Amino acid sequence: MSRYLALIIIMLPLALQAQITAPGSSAVRYTTYPATPGHDPVFIFCAGSGSVTGTLVAASPGGTAPFTFTWTGYNQAGGGYTIPVKTESGTTSTASGLEEGGYRVQISDGGGYSTELFAWVHLDQPVAQAALLHYTCDYVALDGMAAPDPFDYYDPSTGAPRRLPNGVRHLWSSSPASTIPYPDLEIDPITYSPPLEDVRYTIEVTDSFGCSTSASFDYESIHVKAEFAAEPLEGEAPLEITFTDNSIRATKYLWKFGDDSVSTMQAPGPHTYYIPGDYTISLTIESELTCRDSATVKITVLPSTLKIPNVFTPNDDGINDFFIPEKQSLRFLNLQIFSKAGHRVYYYQGDGEDLQSWQGWDGKINYSERRATPGAYYYVLRAEGYDDVDYKGREYRGTVYLYR
Repeated sequence: MSRYLALIIIMLPLALQAQITAPGSSAVRYTTYPATPGHDPVFIFCAGSGSVTGTLVAASPGGTAPFTFTWTGYNQAGGGYTIPVKTESGTTSTASGLEEGGYRVQISDGGGYSTELFAWVHLDQPVAQAALLHYTCDYVALDGMAAPDPFDYYDPSTGAPRRLPNGVRHLWSSSPASTIPYPDLEIDPITYSPPLEDVRYTIEVTDSFGCSTSASFDYESIHVKAEFAAEPLEGEAPLEITFTDNSIRATKYLWKFGDDSVSTMQAPGPHTYYIPGDYTISLTIESELTCRDSATVKITVLPSTLKIPNVFTPNDDGINDFFIPEKQSLRFLNLQIFSKAGHRVYYYQGDGEDLQSWQGWDGKINYSERRATPGAYYYVLRAEGYDDVDYKGREYRGTVYLYR
């Protein structure tokens, strides 16, 4: 038995070959008509923050030229496609500058065939609003709104409206960048610590079609920050500390130096610590709007020590010309220097400013112009520190060598 393969060619009608497209559209969805079979495209054009119109292009089905394209718009009030748009002949037809709504194009050729195509145009612009809800010295509250742009199409059989599904997501940001807690989760409102600098806040809203828009506002910061530097942070008593104010938006200052002394100046000047120990220095500031902040720095004052050199060279070359104990931490000093034979060749006693200005022994005998001969000399020293360290409890004795 022979088998034959039959090839059947079905001539598709004109309506199945024509098509409608939308150059420049961002997305396409399709209608779901409860009472009408078939689905029509819904072309989405993103408007962003400006305005936009739609463009539809109908292509000829490939029949017999010439083709006539008749465009009409959907009449929401009366139902049906009764609003004239344009009529033209050619192989394709472009309808541009279209407003939001439904459109029909009827295509006919010279052979007596005709068809019609339907499409909807959605000029999509999500809703974004941003505002400063409230602010204090301690927080700012951002308020905003994010919503999709609703779009309804209509069942051609019944005229019943159908809502095109859509949703939105949002994201808060700031410039300069700052940390916003949960910027994509909360929207009404977001509360967080205020920034130190002026900031522009922006909420960007993006819908299910990929269309986005944004809204912004500027926040002028009132936040204050207390900050200062103290130098040095450690040293021997008496320790002089210099302070540098680096605070932001301060108009009032209160310094507490940790030793019961205070200052209300922005730059209080050097402060001297005489008693060994750890000190916490605090700075409290206040702005014109009574916003406040505080900062602290710790310093360590070490006990004073007595440092005595064992050699000097009084030859007037400007280098090591004097025998002098390190006296910065001393407030009283008694010094006697003796030769090998036991004769006193130098004596000094002083305190306060006199001690601080004293240059030491210059190698001359008892303040005369006679120079002591090179060799070994013996000193006896009694001293008292600024921090009440009493070196008078015992005498310091030692040898110093004089070289020329």
